[in-house]
Amino acid sequence: MPPKVEKQQPMNVVEIASSDDEVDIGPPPGMPRKTTPSSSKARRQQPQKQQDSSSEAIAAPVPAYQSLDCRSFWKAGAYDVGPIASKAPAQGQLEHARVHPKFLHSNATSHKWAFGAIAELLDNAVDEVHNGATFVKVDKIDIMKENSPALLFQDDGGGMDPDGIRKCMSLGYSSKKSNTTIGQYGNGFKTSTMRLGADVLVYSCATRAGKATQSIGLLSYTFLRKTGQDDVIVPMIDFDISGNWAEPILYGSQDDWSSNLKTIIEWSPFASKEELMQQFEDIGRHGTKIIIYNLWLNDEGIYELSFDDDEEDIRLRDEANHGQTKLHKKTVELRSHISYCIRYSLRAYASILYLRKFTNFSIVLRGKPVQQVNIVDDLKYSKTVSYKPQVGTIKEVTVETTVGFIKEAPALSVSGFNVYHKNRLIRPFWKVTGDAAVKGNGVVGVLEANFIEPAHDKQDFERSSLYIRLEARLKQMVMDYWKRHCHLLGILPPGVKSLDILKQGAVKTQKQLPANRHNIDLPTNEEEMHMDQPITRSNRQLGSTSQSDLPVEESIIGLAAGSYNGVISDDGLGSKPIDQICEENIQLFMRCEEYAKKETELKQTVGRVGIASPLVEELEKELEQAKRKCAQLASHLETKRKQKIMQQQSEKVA
Repeated sequence: MPPKVEKQQPMNVVEIASSDDEVDIGPPPGMPRKTTPSSSKARRQQPQKQQDSSSEAIAAPVPAYQSLDCRSFWKAGAYDVGPIASKAPAQGQLEHARVHPKFLHSNATSHKWAFGAIAELLDNAVDEVHNGATFVKVDKIDIMKENSPALLFQDDGGGMDPDGIRKCMSLGYSSKKSNTTIGQYGNGFKTSTMRLGADVLVYSCATRAGKATQSIGLLSYTFLRKTGQDDVIVPMIDFDISGNWAEPILYGSQDDWSSNLKTIIEWSPFASKEELMQQFEDIGRHGTKIIIYNLWLNDEGIYELSFDDDEEDIRLRDEANHGQTKLHKKTVELRSHISYCIRYSLRAYASILYLRKFTNFSIVLRGKPVQQVNIVDDLKYSKTVSYKPQVGTIKEVTVETTVGFIKEAPALSVSGFNVYHKNRLIRPFWKVTGDAAVKGNGVVGVLEANFIEPAHDKQDFERSSLYIRLEARLKQMVMDYWKRHCHLLGILPPGVKSLDILKQGAVKTQKQLPANRHNIDLPTNEEEMHMDQPITRSNRQLGSTSQSDLPVEESIIGLAAGSYNGVISDDGLGSKPIDQICEENIQLFMRCEEYAKKETELKQTVGRVGIASPLVEELEKELEQAKRKCAQLASHLETKRKQKIMQQQSEKVA
């Protein structure tokens, strides 16, 4: 059982240190290593040699669970730092650079967005999937001491042993070296927790080499500020639970251990040791629980996170809707789209946070699992575009980008690319075209860009040359896709003067052409193709028909306004509406344009590479076959349609 606290003793604390994994920062000389975790790299102070300095560092006792005078995050770091007394290092120790508590706040300002901080903690849980994690729970709990809310994160991963939790609480440590893990800088836990609240209590259970342990650590900005610390210290206690009861793991004296426990209870949201230890009950033999309390307020003195707007969600207070009671219908529709909902709804943001859907893992938000959403599944007329960035490595990288129209297009002007890195969303709906640009409205793409590095807050990418080239390539993708597919939304393609001729052209009886020749001239790739350009083609390419001597109209569309509402279908079973005919013709023209582009690319390939003559001939044959197929499709459809029309007119005259 943990020893009873009988008198105040200097605390055996863990100082926040910044170091590389290769440097072993063990206990100073003379400190016993009884039941010390293997390969510990967190600095542990020597109680015998630090009694005086520790007594000076800890101010007079302060009433439990006090909060900061300023609870607004962006103002909490604005305070004056008094003179710092110079302390000589103990004999045999090197002097080290201290980290002032003010750094905890300034370090957390890298998160401009509270949901970005929450995503960091979700990443830590997702990285535990390879250690057997099956869930991460995000919820609100009520603090009984002051009747205030706190934020809870809990997973059933491998947990942290005493050495691991000390690395977690220190700056710059990261044991995540795998290509599949998201975290890499060893800074996410500190920045994210301090961004959400002033204080955090961490529980973790783990089993390493047959030894089961429990650990508790307190990172409290309030404690450091209220006690006037000039160095970041983190009270921590550990238990060995391999036996029948929890046995304290001592790194110094029992009084030091008890002093740490007393400080944790005093500044934690729990009133007693029993309440503190009860938090281990639902963790089990492995897992981690994080409780963030003294949550930050906004400038209006209201909690930045809202738990009351939706009992199954956590929301940011939507400043855009503040004071607005009546909104335009278009505005309401836009704000109901996921591209807008992710700004204030954690459930919406978490649903698209990871590209690939989990098979045996779930994010449980306030008691209800988050349904993952893949934006690609909701795109219409989607296509995949390959992009090979020049990353300067021997291994060639190919990035597959899926691009298409949102299902609400063109009613909603939502566009942009969801760019992921190692399965994690970095930039949602990144708009690469100008805000006022009409081209590209409704075009959304999804890609995983592992070849560029994200920024530290994982809400953007580093502005490297690779990033700039990617932005240019994505813009080109949008323009190409828009040019070839905007007609599917009823929008004029580039280079097309008008679509009215597709619905209003008059039926003109043209000259009777020879039975064996219906002259159709497809434009070459150098010519601009217009929707009202007539197309004719020799019947020899289609084969003779029983009605080949009927007059055939040269213009592919020529229905008199008001004469017919439809055209007899090719199979004679019914009529086709004019809109459908227009759509089919547009698609034919677009296919012709694609073949023309392929022809140009093949010619460029021949000129640039200097392909041998046999291969050139083979490519030319393939090109001719493609042309013939295109011509056959266009001519076959138009010839049969016109023959049916003329036959119908002849029957009416007779």
